[in-house]
Amino acid sequence: MALRLFAAIPIPDDIARRVVALMRGLPGARWTPAENLHVTLRFFGELDEPNAEDLDAAIDAAVAPMRPFSLRLKGAGAFGGADPHAVWIGVEDASGDLARLAEACERAARSVGLKPETRRFTPHLTVAKTRGTDLDRVMAFQARCALFESRPFDVPGFGLYSSRVRPGGPSLYRVEAEYVLAG
Repeated sequence: MALRLFAAIPIPDDIARRVVALMRGLPGARWTPAENLHVTLRFFGELDEPNAEDLDAAIDAAVAPMRPFSLRLKGAGAFGGADPHAVWIGVEDASGDLARLAEACERAARSVGLKPETRRFTPHLTVAKTRGTDLDRVMAFQARCALFESRPFDVPGFGLYSSRVRPGGPSLYRVEAEYVLAG
């Protein structure tokens, strides 16, 4: 059985509630449920169980020397330019530790034979998928959320998640493995 996998940092419940309160004003947006809010480190795609086990071991080894760090959510934006397909809340990575963690996940993926990620890592929290949403509305959402800032939160670890896409509903996520940053 194949698993659709990604590595991500979950968002603390109190911060997720603040983000959910921002989710309005975009007709046709498919808002991300609070329980699905996360910062993706690397999307791996469909892997069979033996390859998923190899990936798990590679991630564990790649992040072994890393220590916990702090993040803060800050600002807002959209992907897709004039035809936006997603709106997001930004992630402030003042220490650079988040980027290093994403790089470790990328190294783990390559070590088990996965293709390199072609997109530059842009830390964000996707809050909605949009299709055909008016650009002016997206820009108004960004302007309204531009000054959003969460409290700093600790990142003591992260998870390897499986995702099952459901037509007409939010994806179902399940934690397949957890990694503690104990450096």
